[in-house]
Amino acid sequence: MSHDAPKSDAPGQDARPRGKYWWVRWAVIAVAALVLTVELVLVWDQLAKAWISLLSANWWWVLAAVVAAMASMHSFAQIQRTLLRSAGVTVRQWRSEAAFYAGNALSTTLPGGPVLSATFVYRQQRIWGASPVVASWQLVMSGVLQAVGLALLGLGGAFLLGASKNPLSLIFTLGGFFLLLVLAQSVASNPQQLDGIGVRLLSKFNSLRGKPTDTGLDKWRAMLRQLESVQLSRRALGNAFGWSLFNWIADVACLAFAAYAAGGHPSLAALTVAYAAARAVGSIPLMPGGLLVVEAVLVPGLVSSGMTLAAAISAMLIYRLVSWIFISAIGWVVFFFMFRTEMDIDPDANGQEDP
Repeated sequence: MSHDAPKSDAPGQDARPRGKYWWVRWAVIAVAALVLTVELVLVWDQLAKAWISLLSANWWWVLAAVVAAMASMHSFAQIQRTLLRSAGVTVRQWRSEAAFYAGNALSTTLPGGPVLSATFVYRQQRIWGASPVVASWQLVMSGVLQAVGLALLGLGGAFLLGASKNPLSLIFTLGGFFLLLVLAQSVASNPQQLDGIGVRLLSKFNSLRGKPTDTGLDKWRAMLRQLESVQLSRRALGNAFGWSLFNWIADVACLAFAAYAAGGHPSLAALTVAYAAARAVGSIPLMPGGLLVVEAVLVPGLVSSGMTLAAAISAMLIYRLVSWIFISAIGWVVFFFMFRTEMDIDPDANGQEDP
């Protein structure tokens, strides 16, 4: 099943009368433009400082940081394509990357961005032909892979710093992550393992509500039948996890290149720990893009890695300019030209058709 792009060339589509809620699209665009304008005002001081830092930076290292940031985005698309391919849904690389650039822009620049981004990516996967269960499974599975990859990165940096005197603790932690991935792969390959568990839980839940024990059983088994389309082999899981880990490594490289561009020479182990801490804190949806939160964690971490305070601030500004502002700007351009007009597409009408 291949769904690389939505069908938009139906006869008479241009002559279609406007719907009752035609204004909603423009209202959403206006609100997004207003929010982005407010955010631009809030970060204008940072942008000015970042520009000053860029003027005195080594531009070759800045270019390397840009390449690393785009490589990180490329890995997101590869994770999605690998997982969807295991469910029989094929999507072209450029289409997958475009969706993630747009989704990243939504996630990092709008209030409630992570929810909007997940909804947007889910909707795109439905248009490409993924069933609701498969699309949801892909989002959850990629999130698990990302969390495990970040944890491994942070643990590796801490271990190199000597934070773990006993290597057995690291071995047990890695073993736990490995078992988690094996369990996920086993369930995805044979979802009927969950049938008995689901039947028992559903029966107890229905008894508490005073309803027949088989209430909802048909829907539960229909979900399992959708999940049966997933054939996640260990090789595919390893491939997806490899891209997930590469995503974090590329982003750490972006931060390291930003530090080199600012004239710093940080310890890579300490820089990795600082990065993992900043990313973990930035994932808490307090401010769009982790504004002010990431900076507050990243600068002290860079100083502890061996950089001067001035160099750490410059490195942070360059990193945020590249990995946040620049990548988000690309995402909004992609969203405007590729996905803005897809709000009228019904995934249930277009996503399940054979090409």
